[in-house]
Amino acid sequence: MTIDLSGKSTIADHMVICSGRSSRQVGAISEKLVDRLKQAFGTQCKVEGKDAGDWVLIDTGDVIVHVFRPEVRDFYQLEKMWQPVTATA
Repeated sequence: MTIDLSGKSTIADHMVICSGRSSRQVGAISEKLVDRLKQAFGTQCKVEGKDAGDWVLIDTGDVIVHVFRPEVRDFYQLEKMWQPVTATA
């Protein structure tokens, strides 16, 4: 899932939220993404949480990527936090 943060936050323009099925997969996804960003764009990313493998945050500057285990993603529900508020009648 990609969330447009333009005008909502000064920390980044976009947020990407994805899941891996296990701590090992979360670590592998985040490691591969950081490697590819470095190779393709020369981007030096800041990475937090890789050792635990439950939730890895990758800060590329303009884009923040969250890689979660499904249970952790369900618990924090970042998608709901950043969704636009809908009017109810």
